[in-house]
Amino acid sequence: MARILVVDDDPHLREVLRYALTRDGHEVREAKDGAEALRAAAAEAPDLLVLDIVMPGMDGLEACRELRKKSTIPVVFLSSRDEELDRVLGLEMGGDDYLTKPFSTRELCARVKAVLRRARPQVRDDDEAPVLRHGGLRMDTVEHRTWVDNDGGAHEIVLTVTEFALLRVLIGRPGRAFTREELTDRAYGDGYHLAERTLDSHIRRIRAKLREHGIDPVETVHGLGYRLAT
Repeated sequence: MARILVVDDDPHLREVLRYALTRDGHEVREAKDGAEALRAAAAEAPDLLVLDIVMPGMDGLEACRELRKKSTIPVVFLSSRDEELDRVLGLEMGGDDYLTKPFSTRELCARVKAVLRRARPQVRDDDEAPVLRHGGLRMDTVEHRTWVDNDGGAHEIVLTVTEFALLRVLIGRPGRAFTREELTDRAYGDGYHLAERTLDSHIRRIRAKLREHGIDPVETVHGLGYRLAT
């Protein structure tokens, strides 16, 4: 069971989502806008936020931006606008997934389950060390933390659960080119559908965070996917 905070200004939708997620075994709290969501997140430390983008006052994007200054709590965005800009902005702000209204509660529950699975400690492959290293990049798969080690010392890189899962796949096999489908299957689980542009947004955000500390080992394999440079 996970503690989930549902944030939407529509009380009817909050009620529907509460029912579906509770039926799926979760404990659900509600908030009606971004400001209330931040207060609830600070007080209750939920395991995941279901966060609407379009709300009066502080919207979901601004709430996520503020949340990411202090927390890596997974966020699944909701939006009534099927616009690419919203999708990209949501992921660039640190969202882990995105659903466009209207959607089925079954799909929402499946996506919540997938994000929660990535957020929890994962069983390592038999040949995978608890700490993965590549050049100046270091990932602790037990503590779920990432650092860049250079002459200036160790600098922690704060990754969302989705970013961590994707980078973990790449660092596990340096030099191997992964298709977008392979990356999705390994990071999200077999059979999970993720739009290519969504995956590209996550990778772009990983690279931006690494570049801030002077490294960029992730390479684009044009027409295929991505790899970690050897």
